Amino acid sequence: MKILLINPDNPCVTLTKRNRWLDINKYRVWKPLSLFTIAKATPKGWDVDIIDENLGRPDYSKLNPDLVGITAFTSQATRAYELSKYFKERGIFTVGGGIHISMCDEEATQYFDSIIKGEAEIIWSEFLDDFKNHKTKKIYEGDLVPIEKISSARHDLLNKQYYTGSIQTTRGCPLRCTFCSVTAFNGGAFRHRPIEHVIEELKSVKEKVILFVDDNLVGVHQTHMDYSKKLFQAMIDAKVTKPWFCQSTINFADDNELLRLAKQSGCFGVFIGFEAIDSEGLAFVHKKFNTRGNRDITNSVQRIQKHGITVTGSFIIGLDTDAKGIGKRIAETAIDYGIDVANVLISTPLPGTVMFDQVQRENRIIAANYPSDWKYYTLAHYVMDFKNLSWEDILREMKIFQRNFYSIRNILKRSFKVRIKDFHRVFLVNINYLYNFILWFRMLKKQGYMQAK
Repeated sequence: MKILLINPDNPCVTLTKRNRWLDINKYRVWKPLSLFTIAKATPKGWDVDIIDENLGRPDYSKLNPDLVGITAFTSQATRAYELSKYFKERGIFTVGGGIHISMCDEEATQYFDSIIKGEAEIIWSEFLDDFKNHKTKKIYEGDLVPIEKISSARHDLLNKQYYTGSIQTTRGCPLRCTFCSVTAFNGGAFRHRPIEHVIEELKSVKEKVILFVDDNLVGVHQTHMDYSKKLFQAMIDAKVTKPWFCQSTINFADDNELLRLAKQSGCFGVFIGFEAIDSEGLAFVHKKFNTRGNRDITNSVQRIQKHGITVTGSFIIGLDTDAKGIGKRIAETAIDYGIDVANVLISTPLPGTVMFDQVQRENRIIAANYPSDWKYYTLAHYVMDFKNLSWEDILREMKIFQRNFYSIRNILKRSFKVRIKDFHRVFLVNINYLYNFILWFRMLKKQGYMQAK
């Protein structure tokens, strides 16, 4: 029997818009690991294909699977429901999964024949048996997968379609940030995969560069960091040291042995969520962890960079603690930290988060025509009223940030600061972010999002 697994695209997202003349976004698009993991967890006797619409939409009329599985983040939900409707009208059974469907199960059941809530590997085989026996249920309750049973991924599928491959070593997070639903979906404790399982999977990744998709690769305690050091040493010993990057918190800087091993095992960059620029903002998003122990963030960034690892910092604009002038303050803070790249996201309430519950109670959500409006929950659109800023203010502050941090002068200054062999990477990534800022403003204007609703 044939299964078609689909990762929907989102027409509102500039990041995945590929340009045949200047295709620098290919470096920021990677395999949707969840579908490749489900493919690996599929029992023998099933023929599995994957469609990632970020690589282009196929002619679905030419495809005739027995079963279609669709995953969705919140921003993909609108398209996911469209796809499910299309296949259901053709008499093809559909099953939905992923974080949005898990958090909005009552909504999702209206569009899929079945849905799977939570981590799906542990119940995927049961669902497939029920499907073959025509005994499917409307809702399947997944659970936190025991760490030794977390599947590796089918990295052979869609081979040579990506520049960046992906792999996961841990699940869960104890930080419980107000804007994030990871804890609600993957639990509040870190679960570490056996290192030997990770090494074997790394050997099967064919892409030139690897992203560790863990929400926080090195965790928050020394025991978590000890696991990471053992993993990096195992990568060195097994000679699986192709270039890689990851997400982490600022404590990535706290262990020199970890930094040394990370670099030796192939690490060239780390993405760190700074989120807010002052103690009031950090308290609001529940991320005071960043400044625990009176941390000197500039010094921490420099310690990472001294090992030849670039630092991308992410910030949120539009928090309830933000006021006019925040765009310039973020730019100045990012420059003071000395980070190589800065990413700014618009405060967005995602289902399953503390923020969503709060702004819903306060009747501040303005993009509430569901499921159509889910496509705007991209972290780059106007979906809620901000406490101290209008949407026009947000756009103005974003432009101020862009002009300050991504001025050609500052891009060149940051690029020449790094080692010569890293110059091209830092320069191109900065140009890519500037390019996507320009595309974002153009797309908002085209979509009629330059003015408040």
